[in-house]
Amino acid sequence: MAALFCQTAAHAMTHAASASRHAIIIGGGPAGLMAAEVLSQAGVRVDLYDAMPSVGRKFLLAGVGGMNITHSEAYPAFLSRYAERAPQIAPLLREFGADALRQWIHDLGIETFVGTSGRVFPTDMKAAPLLRAWLKRLREQGVTIHTRQRWLGWNADGSLRLQGPDGETRLHSDALLLALGGGSWARLGSDGAWVPLLAARGVALAPLQPSNCGFDVQAWSELLVSKFAGAPLKNIAMGLNDDLPRLGECVLTASGIEGSLVYALSAPIREAINRDGAATVHLDLLPGKAQGQVEAALARPRGSRSMSKHLHSQVGIDGVKAALLRELAPKEAFDDPARLAAAIKALPLRLVKTRPLDEAISSAGGVPFEAMDPSLMLTALPGVFCAGEMLDWEAPTGGYLLTACFASGRAAGLGLLGWLNQGLQSGVEATTL
Repeated sequence: MAALFCQTAAHAMTHAASASRHAIIIGGGPAGLMAAEVLSQAGVRVDLYDAMPSVGRKFLLAGVGGMNITHSEAYPAFLSRYAERAPQIAPLLREFGADALRQWIHDLGIETFVGTSGRVFPTDMKAAPLLRAWLKRLREQGVTIHTRQRWLGWNADGSLRLQGPDGETRLHSDALLLALGGGSWARLGSDGAWVPLLAARGVALAPLQPSNCGFDVQAWSELLVSKFAGAPLKNIAMGLNDDLPRLGECVLTASGIEGSLVYALSAPIREAINRDGAATVHLDLLPGKAQGQVEAALARPRGSRSMSKHLHSQVGIDGVKAALLRELAPKEAFDDPARLAAAIKALPLRLVKTRPLDEAISSAGGVPFEAMDPSLMLTALPGVFCAGEMLDWEAPTGGYLLTACFASGRAAGLGLLGWLNQGLQSGVEATTL
């Protein structure tokens, strides 16, 4: 039922914005494609441009190993994942949240299921069939997709500059929608090259920063790197400040740590580093045991056994956990069961910087909601709308990133449609800058 988008707001606007109106979309990720669907279903002629040889490249790569499309948790918890931007994301999700996204996928002929973690996946776990079905529908609706076309900004007369294999072209449209992604994964098109183009037009921007990223320590010992770089730390908990530690797992890297547990805390860790120059997280290496239990076990006589064998036999700590304990705990703690138990339950790890932006799964920063009206139109550039990861919000992995990209693309498409209709009704010609 592709008619999902023809309900409510889109129906109320009817087809006043007909094929006589023309919109250009820059960016072929989920947000741009969703905006194209909204507009084309309302009769707007849509040309979508992308700098890469094909659209949806980051979407496809995100689906390698399992296409986590959204999450099934209750709405209040779902919304809380967007932290301080929850008030701005809430209207988008109310109109097109997790349930609506799943129904939309079903309408494409792709079934979904909820995994044991609550994450939602297509039944075949793949992104490619979903993207193929979607692109087929968009083309049938009249959307024209142009690849290998890099947006370079505006000419003096307000026309758009596009650079392609055959040189630069100049384009005009009635409205423009930008869905250019953030600043991570430049090889897939999200390179942040749009930042100076918008800044030159007076749009206030928040600096792009890594999100869902790894972090570096000052330095690991050569022994730890040579033996355990790349080793997973499983069944641990990690906490920052006085917040309750989170259960999960991460990976020891040659320069620090990364992985799902780290990504879940990446925003507050990054902000602590920005503020204080470093952030100290505490690792609980045995989250299933109370500190008193660990202390009592370690206090048992070890006789002629080495400390390594004692840790293994009494509390099950060995391998990378034992190596990390040796790396970070004071030497004196190994002679005191109470101190050693305290270290095992709250091992301090000092992180000094994020990994580079281009390594991050996503990015924070970009176009602030304060620079747009409620329809996601830039107040500094009437007729120019923004959507997706280029907006200043962030969320953890688990389907939250994709859901908000889809929802913001839909909202910006409806906003652009309303702006075109308003221009038609008032008899005022709507043109981009």
